[in-house]
Amino acid sequence: MNRLEKKVRGVTLRSHRTRSKTKGTEERPRLTVHVTNLHVYAQIINDVNHKTLASATTVGQKGLKGTMTEKAAWIGEQIAKNAKAAKVNKVVFDRGAKQYHGRVKALADAARNGGLEF
Repeated sequence: MNRLEKKVRGVTLRSHRTRSKTKGTEERPRLTVHVTNLHVYAQIINDVNHKTLASATTVGQKGLKGTMTEKAAWIGEQIAKNAKAAKVNKVVFDRGAKQYHGRVKALADAARNGGLEF
C-alpha cells in the first residue's frame, strides 16, 4: 500500500467511524460538511427517506471573497437560512473525516447563530 492509498483509506475509515454514530431522522436530519482546499459544501439530509432537504456551497459564488474560514462561516449562515425555509430547526452534526476545528467549527458556529440546534 503506497502513501496515497494509505491516506485515502484513513480518511474513509474516519468518515465511516463518524457516520456510524450519526443518523439523520425526520425529526433531526443530518447536517453533513465537506471542506476541500477550494470549496465548502454543506447538506441537510434525511437518512430515512434518503432525501436532501437543504444545501449550500461556495461553488459558483463569484463575489465571495475572504479566507476559507470566512467562506465556511458564510456557508453556515446560508445553510441555516435554507434549513429554516425547509422547516428544519434541529439537526445532527456530521463533520465527516475532518476535526471539529477551524473551518468546520466556523461553519458550525455560524449555523448555530443562524438558528439551527445541534
